[in-house]
Amino acid sequence: MTMYAALLRGINVSGHRKVPMAELRTLFTGLGHGDVRTHLQSGNAVFSSESDDENALAAGLERAIAEQFGFDVPCLVRDGGYLAAVAAACPFPAAELEAKQLHVTYFDRPVDAARFAPLDAAAFLPEEFRLGDRTLYLYAPDGLGRSRLGAALARPSLNKGLTGTSRNWNTVTRLVEMTGGHA
Repeated sequence: MTMYAALLRGINVSGHRKVPMAELRTLFTGLGHGDVRTHLQSGNAVFSSESDDENALAAGLERAIAEQFGFDVPCLVRDGGYLAAVAAACPFPAAELEAKQLHVTYFDRPVDAARFAPLDAAAFLPEEFRLGDRTLYLYAPDGLGRSRLGAALARPSLNKGLTGTSRNWNTVTRLVEMTGGHA
């Protein structure tokens, strides 16, 4: 059995697309997944599965959520080892920063630097971003809510054809712990 985290995009935001966590846990269990737990109300679930196909797991979750709740929710599924590797590869000094200053966006596929080339990164300093393996790390010293770079990176023109969802550093490390990834 492999431990996974499911990262659901855009649920329970400002009272929209409500997905109660108890119902989400029941849905996961009904799909045959074990050890189901949720973290916060913002779309983080941890579960075990015998499957080794993250894409198939995500597609199954997306179908089940649409059937249960009546709306589409993009999902990314990543195993604990991957989550730990993402945390370990952080290009910023995570231990020295406040969690609100550091975010990771997980993507459904690798992203190359050319996609973000239209951004004048120097214009956003001291905010910075770096690309990883299917991830983007964002350092926003004043937090994401005030981040001009975060807003620029979220432009639909830069993310066309991608599915991505962001988590702050507290959630990144908590999901590593919950999946047994041991960052």
